[in-house]
Order: sequence, then C-alpha cells, then structure tokens
Amino acid sequence: MTPTPPRPIQPGDRAPGFSLPAINREGAVSLDEYRGKQPVLVGLFRGLSCPFCRRHLVQLSATQEKLKPTGVETLGVVNTTLDRARLYFKYRPTRIPLAADPEAATHRAYGVPEFQVADTTQWPYRITLEELGRVRLNPTGELPAPLSPLEIVAELDRRDGFQPTEVDEQIYAAHGGQLNGFFLLDREGIVRWAHIEAKDHISDMGKAAPEPEILATARSLSTI
Repeated sequence: MTPTPPRPIQPGDRAPGFSLPAINREGAVSLDEYRGKQPVLVGLFRGLSCPFCRRHLVQLSATQEKLKPTGVETLGVVNTTLDRARLYFKYRPTRIPLAADPEAATHRAYGVPEFQVADTTQWPYRITLEELGRVRLNPTGELPAPLSPLEIVAELDRRDGFQPTEVDEQIYAAHGGQLNGFFLLDREGIVRWAHIEAKDHISDMGKAAPEPEILATARSLSTI
C-alpha cells in the first residue's frame, strides 16, 4: 500500500520553525529571527544542479527589492551542502539571506512534494517514465523550442558554463525530484500565501513563483 504523501502547508497554517547554517553570512538562518517582528517570504529550492533554481534565486533577489517597502524580508533555503553553497555564491552573490539544507528537511517539514518515477502517475508525487519522456519544457522562454527535462538542463548548464560537482550529483541522486515551494508568512509565522512549483502539471516545472501574487499578498499584510 502506497503511503499517503505529506500535505503541503496551506494559508492559515503555522509555518514550521527551522534553524539552518547560513550560506552568505556567519551563523544560522532561523525563522525565530522574524517571528513577532516582520513578515517573511520563504523560498525552498532544489540543489544547484537545477538551472531553473539558479535563475529563480537571482529573480528572488529582485523581488526582495520590491518587497522592502512592505516590510517583508526574504529567505532562501537551498538543498545542498554548506561548503558547496558558499563556493557557488562566492562568485554569484545574492542579497537575500540563504541557508543550506542538504537533507531537504525543511522541504519535508513544509510538505513540498518530491516526485518519483514509478509505475503509475499521481502527480506531483509519482510519474511514469513514459509520461516523463513526453514532457517538453521552456519555462524561461530563453530557448528557441521546448526540450525534454534532461535536454533542457544540459543546454542551460552549457549556456551558464555550469559544471556539476560531485556534491551536486550526490544531491541530485538523493533529491532530484524535489519541487520548489514558496511561503509568505505574516509576522506571527502564519502562512498567508503558498505556491508549489508544478503542483498541477509537470509541464509547469521550472516556472517562477508568480511575483504579482507575492507583492499583492505582501501589501495586504502591511495593512494588518
């Protein structure tokens, strides 16, 4: 009997706390820093081998600039080791606080799905190899035509000059099907907005979280 997949946390739920090693500063990144003080947007990302995630982290920095007038802080949690993350972001710095979570424990705590290739499809938890082979992606619109998941990763890596390390490959082997999740919490730690990557369709894999929804929710929190 297949176990029931975890339920992603929803608006109205209290967000699980976490404290993780900080990537781009010393110490830890902890949700307790913000409880009772200010709202926070939490982004949970796959490892650095995901070219979409690398782009979304850059975009999240730009979104943070738009969130500042509303008083919302932004945090990113990346499914990789601390040493690997610090090396990568040393050359590609970002303005938002980042934390390393090589076990994807925060993703699980928030119920963000991790899909598996299986004999039957129950997206976003399982998909058959046949269906996966039919998927074509071009979420950023930067390619002339959609490609299969493996093809688009290889092509974007080539364009980025990105060479996966052994750590990247290990993280991918352990959590390659991990989806991304975004959660906007009010100052008391209650989820007010949530977005799960490709929740309804695998063809939405790699699409960024909708910035207009984030900004609209953030503005509504500033009036509370």
